[in-house]
Amino acid sequence: MLDERKLEVLRAIVEDYVATREPVGSKALVERHALGVSSATVRNDMAVLEEEGYIVQPHTSAGRVPTDKGYRVFVDRLATVKPLSPAERRAISTFLEDAVDLDEIVTRSVRLLAQLTRQVAVVQYPLLTRSTVRHIEVVAMAPTRLLVVLITENGRVDQAVVEVATSLDEHTLADLRARLNVALVGQRLADVGSQLVDFTERFEPAVRPTVAAVVAAVLQNLAEEHDERLAIAGTANVAAYGREFETGIRPLLEALEEHVVLLHLLGEATSPLAVNVRIGHENEHQALSSSAVVSASYGAGGELLGSLGVVGPLSMDYPGTIATVRAVARYVGQILAG
Repeated sequence: MLDERKLEVLRAIVEDYVATREPVGSKALVERHALGVSSATVRNDMAVLEEEGYIVQPHTSAGRVPTDKGYRVFVDRLATVKPLSPAERRAISTFLEDAVDLDEIVTRSVRLLAQLTRQVAVVQYPLLTRSTVRHIEVVAMAPTRLLVVLITENGRVDQAVVEVATSLDEHTLADLRARLNVALVGQRLADVGSQLVDFTERFEPAVRPTVAAVVAAVLQNLAEEHDERLAIAGTANVAAYGREFETGIRPLLEALEEHVVLLHLLGEATSPLAVNVRIGHENEHQALSSSAVVSASYGAGGELLGSLGVVGPLSMDYPGTIATVRAVARYVGQILAG
C-alpha cells in the first residue's frame, strides 16, 4: 500500500508524462511540483514505485513512465474531474441541440467527442430493443405500392416500400393506419411482434392480404435492424500517438473496424452517465493492450439507451477526457428525452 507522499509522486509523474510525452526524472518533478521533499527523497520514492510496478524506466539513463498499474491508481484516486468551462458546456449544448434527427444527433456527437478529446470516438445508436413506438404511418405511393414508416420515441425512423396485390381506398388506409397506432404506440419494439399476432384477422377478408404485407414489412424491418449500429470518428487522431501503441497502429485500426470489439469496449450499460475506464491490458483484445478506453452510458427518462466513448493512448488526459465523455453523454440523453 502506497503512502500519500508516494501517491503524490506518482500523480506528478503521470501528469508530467501526459503533458510532455517524455520520461520523467526526479529533478523535473521537484522543479515542477511542490512536493515538499528533496530530490533524493523523490528518487527513493520513484525506486519504490518502480519496484512495485507503478512506473518503469524505458531505457538506461532515462526518466520513468507510468505503467498500466500506475495509470489505474491515478484514475481511481482522481479526487475531482476537470470541470468543463461554461463556454465548453455551451458549445456542446448548442452543437447537439441543432441536430434535426437521430442520425444527426449520433453523427454530431461522435464528431464532437473526437474533436474535444483528440482521440478516436465511438457512439452507439440507441438500443432498438429498449425503444418504444411513437408513431406508424402508412402512405399510398401508387395504387399497389405503400410506404410504411415507423418512428420510435427517440427519433429513430425506419421505412419500407410494400408492394401489394390490391389497392386500398383512403378510408380503409386510414383505418389501417389508426389501428396500427392503437396497437403499437407506446409498445417496446421487442414486443411489436406479439402485438401483431392476430392483427390481420381483425380486417375484412378482402383486405387481409394487403394488411398482412404491411405487417410483414414492419416485422421484417425490425428483424433486420440490429443494436450494433455504431458511428466512429477521429481515427486519424491515432497517428499523433503512433509510437505509444506497442502493438502498432495497424492492428489497432483493424480492431476499431470490428464493431463487436467496439461494443465490448463500450461495456455493459449500468446506469446513465456512469463512466468506465479501461486501461491497457484491462482491454481483452490484444491490439488494444496499449490503449485506454473511457466510456459512459446515456439514457432518456431514466432509461438506458446506449453508450459512447473514446479510445486513445495510455497517456491520455484522463480528468479532461472523463469530463468530456460524461458531458456529451448527458446532453445526448437530454436531447433524446426532449
